[in-house]
Amino acid sequence: MTSWINAEDVTGLLKPGMTVFVAGGTAEPRTILHTLRQQSDACTGVHFISVAIPGINAGDFVQAGSGNSATVFFATAQNRDLIATGEIDFLPLQYHAIFDYLANVSSIDAVIVQLPPERSDNMFSHGISADFLIAALPKARLVIAEINSRQPSPVDSPLIPAARLDYAVQCDSALPTLPDTEISPEAVAIGRYVADLINDGDCVQIGIGAIPSATLAALSEKNDLGIHSGMITNGIRDLATAGNITGARKQLDKGKIVTGTVLGDEGLFTWAGENPDICFRPVGYTHDSHVIAKLDNLVSINSALQVDLFGQINADVLKGRQVSGTGGSVDMMRATARSKGGRSIVALNATAAGGKVSRIVSMLGADCPATVTRTDIDYVVTEYGVRHIRYLPLRARAEALIEIASPRFRDQLRAEWE
Repeated sequence: MTSWINAEDVTGLLKPGMTVFVAGGTAEPRTILHTLRQQSDACTGVHFISVAIPGINAGDFVQAGSGNSATVFFATAQNRDLIATGEIDFLPLQYHAIFDYLANVSSIDAVIVQLPPERSDNMFSHGISADFLIAALPKARLVIAEINSRQPSPVDSPLIPAARLDYAVQCDSALPTLPDTEISPEAVAIGRYVADLINDGDCVQIGIGAIPSATLAALSEKNDLGIHSGMITNGIRDLATAGNITGARKQLDKGKIVTGTVLGDEGLFTWAGENPDICFRPVGYTHDSHVIAKLDNLVSINSALQVDLFGQINADVLKGRQVSGTGGSVDMMRATARSKGGRSIVALNATAAGGKVSRIVSMLGADCPATVTRTDIDYVVTEYGVRHIRYLPLRARAEALIEIASPRFRDQLRAEWE
């Protein structure tokens, strides 16, 4: 039976030696976390695990003198310094591997999550964030839920029996929104190039950021698109509302938008919570290569910080400093290779730092580990064009990548390659 308590009471439930999984995304229990930060001494000896999403969640569970610790899978603006100093452990795992780690490797004593209000059938929906919770729940001896009256309860999202909740905290809080990213002329050009690689009836996986937003905006002339993605954003809603996304040609989940979570504005949350054609699924489904292999013409679109002339991709480290996470790019890139007609696209600006630094580099530096190996790369897109390099030998792929680098750096890259 669920006991209803105040947020302040949660501190008394956490004991030294416990490992606590904290849900991320829009399922982050922000009221409870705020209270824990105010009473950090109550978390002495507690180890936190969370898949915090940059721009949405802080992921900064460790505070000076608190005596607690944490494992995270993404660096955020709030926890990068703590990762750099070793006060927070960063674990470099792809999305599906994170799911497997939570389900099969980690020891989890308690789960803290935000859920929508109880349904009439004595069940709680996972809401609009179903990505990792289902992996952690079976192991937890203690389940603490923050019940938010503003959290949508979609038709097709995993369910939790009310009896599974040990403690519950009532709240009425706005969900964390993802502000629109300013789209530069370069991002618009990249988005158009990417859109040209997508055909009517293709199934799309895409992330967040300026280039994904520009790509979605450029798909307004496409028909019968499908969506199978770890997340959906405002751009997906706009295309679905306009009739561009129907899922009519999907071999699996026909007519449905499949996602793990929703990141965007409040209008998106309402739309996703009320749309019966959206299926919320855990990462064990959205990023499973066996599932994706059943979908023809899956197009995976991911970003990068650097691509070197061998085809290696760095998507999460700058100058030896963890700035993001490995995410689900490799999962999706390898899965699209098993999809009939599948394609994976890495899209990035050709330069950074106001044009002073090339993102196409001769070779990744010793302080920039490869997020994606040279054997997994397929299409690469910058504002200077598109190259399909999967089947190109070394010298040919190097030249192809130089051709879509900024003209300012092409001679230098050729010299460095030689």
